[in-house]
Amino acid sequence: MTGLQVGDVVTVTVGDVAHGGHCVARHEGQVLFVRHTLPGEVVAVRVTEVGSGARFVRADAVEVLTASPERVEPPCPYAGPGRCGGCDWQHATLEEQRRLKARVVVEQFTRLARLDVEEHVGPVVCEAVPGDQQGLRWRTRVELALRGGRPGLRAHRSHEVVPVDDCLIAHPGVVRSGVFDTDPSRGQLPRTVVAVDVVAPSVGAPVLVPLAPPAPRRGGHAPASGGRRRRATRDSPVPLGPVPTVTERVGDHEFVLSARSFWQVHPGAATTFTDQVLTWLDPQPGERALDLYAGVGLFAVPLAERVGPTGAVLAVEADREAAASAAGHLEPWPWASSLAAPTEWALTDLLASNERADVVVLDPPRTGAGRAVVEALAQLGPRAVVYVACDPAALARDVAIARECGLELAALRVLDAFPMTHHVECLALLLPA
Repeated sequence: MTGLQVGDVVTVTVGDVAHGGHCVARHEGQVLFVRHTLPGEVVAVRVTEVGSGARFVRADAVEVLTASPERVEPPCPYAGPGRCGGCDWQHATLEEQRRLKARVVVEQFTRLARLDVEEHVGPVVCEAVPGDQQGLRWRTRVELALRGGRPGLRAHRSHEVVPVDDCLIAHPGVVRSGVFDTDPSRGQLPRTVVAVDVVAPSVGAPVLVPLAPPAPRRGGHAPASGGRRRRATRDSPVPLGPVPTVTERVGDHEFVLSARSFWQVHPGAATTFTDQVLTWLDPQPGERALDLYAGVGLFAVPLAERVGPTGAVLAVEADREAAASAAGHLEPWPWASSLAAPTEWALTDLLASNERADVVVLDPPRTGAGRAVVEALAQLGPRAVVYVACDPAALARDVAIARECGLELAALRVLDAFPMTHHVECLALLLPA
C-alpha cells in the first residue's frame, strides 16, 4: 500500500484522543495521528510525516470544517500548524484539555497494564494544580534557542526555530528576566551563545544560563549537561561558564540547586506532590524510607523529619551534582543520607545486605522505572509505595509489573502540572496485595 505522502491534504472525521497530543483518524485504511484537532471534528489535514512502513502518518489539521463545541481560539499567536511545538491543546477549553488527559491515562492503563483503572480505583479526573493563570504563566524553566541573537522555540518534531517575543505558558518571572527582549543589535549575549536557560525560582530573582555549542572531545562526544531535566546528546548545548544556583521553597524547607538541575516546572507542583506523598505514605517514627530517583531531596527531607532519629532515609540519585545537593539538604537529619548511584545498583546492594524498606517514593524519569527496579523494590517488602510519574504509559507498564510482584494499585491522582501541553503528572499509591 502506497498510502498518503508528505504534503497530501485530505478530509477526515476525527476519532478519539491518543497519547502524545494528537487524535486518531483514518483515511482509506491508513491511521493518521492528527494535531490541532479535537474528537468528533471534521477537518482537512496536511500530512507532515510518514511512519515506518507507511502504517501510520502524522498530520496537522489545517482547516476545521466541523468544529467541536470545546474548540477555542488559541490564546498564543505562535500556536498552530507549522508554528511553535511547545503546546498541544491551546485550541481546546481548559476543561476539555483535562478531560482528554484523563481519557489518555485510562486508555494507557487499559492497553499497557490490562487494567480497568476506573473500576479499580474510581473515576479518573485530571485536577488543576494551583499556581498558574487559567493554564497560562506556569512554566518556571524555559530553554530558548537563539537564531541571529533572537529568542525562539522549536517547531513540533523539528530543529526549526520559531522566533517569539513571548511564551504564554512561561512564568511571569521568566518574562521579567528580559530574555524575550533580546535584540542582536544590543549585544547583550556573546555571539557564541546558541540558547539560553531561564529559571524563575520561588525564592529570588530569575536566572539566565547562556548555552554554547559543545566543545569537541576525543571520539567525537560532547560532555553531557548535568541534571535530569534534559536528555543530553552529543549536540546538546552546554553552559558557557559556571552555572548559578537557585533556591526553591517547599513548605518550611529551602532547596539550593544548580539552575540546570531537575525541579518541577509548575510553581505549585512540588508542594502538591509532597503533600500527597506524605499523606499516602504516612511515615511513622522509626520507619525506613527510600526516595528513589531523589533529585535534590524534595521528598527525602520531609521523610527524614517524619521518621525521626530512630528511623532512616536513603535518597538515591544517579546524577552526582543532584545527589550532592540532596546530601547537603539532609545534613540536619543525620539518620538520612544521599547515595549517588543508579537506582538499580542501589537496590541490588540493599537486597544483598538483607535490607528492608517500610515506605518508598519512586519518581523516575519519563522512561519509567522498568522491570528490574520494580521487581527489586517489591522484594524490599514496603508497606506503601508512591509512584510519581510524568508519563502515563511508563506508569501503566510499571504498575503491571508491580502487580505481578504483589503490589496493587490502591489510589491514583492525575494532575494537570503542564497545562496547554499533552503532558500530565500521575501519582499512584501501591500497597501489598
